[in-house]
Amino acid sequence: MTDAATDARTESVLIALVRHGETDWNRERRIQGTTDIPLNDTGRAQAAQTAERLASEPWNAVYGTPLSRAAETAQIIARSLELPEPPLVAGLAERSHGVLEGLDHAGRAALEAQAATIEGLEPRSTVIERSTAALAEIAAAHPGGSVVVVSHGGVIHSLMLHLSGWTLPGAGYAVANGSVHLVRFEAGELQLVEPEALTGTNA
Repeated sequence: MTDAATDARTESVLIALVRHGETDWNRERRIQGTTDIPLNDTGRAQAAQTAERLASEPWNAVYGTPLSRAAETAQIIARSLELPEPPLVAGLAERSHGVLEGLDHAGRAALEAQAATIEGLEPRSTVIERSTAALAEIAAAHPGGSVVVVSHGGVIHSLMLHLSGWTLPGAGYAVANGSVHLVRFEAGELQLVEPEALTGTNA
């Protein structure tokens, strides 16, 4: 490894993990997973509000995912912060929930009660592995910088569990639409900076 590559690996990078704004399925409490449900007007307003809160700090870039609800949230934030068009990173897309997608919470509970395994449900370990790798690549592109990454509730929740040693989030905690969780990539490792949501709604 070259000296430059080593420096890039060790320089601290602050990452603001933002959950996308609300969709109609969020409002209906239906499981989205990899189903591509767009933002609704409330979600667009949440994205703008999150951008306003982030504006008090300097940011070098905004990233999103190929799912339109995260891509549009990232675009709204990037425009507000006067940053370039956000790259879309597949490794940060939502966890696949297979046959659970489209069901509300009651429907999910009923199906889980009947099935030993859920067809198409992505293992949480896989979500953690791919999202951590994607964040490491983003950090390598911005040594010493600060970036906004718009992702999804299942991804952020999984990362919180992993980075806290499975102690966070607490029972009943939900990663809110438009919320921000801070992590830091330093010395080749991802670290949880702030376990609670800093911005966003309570929904």
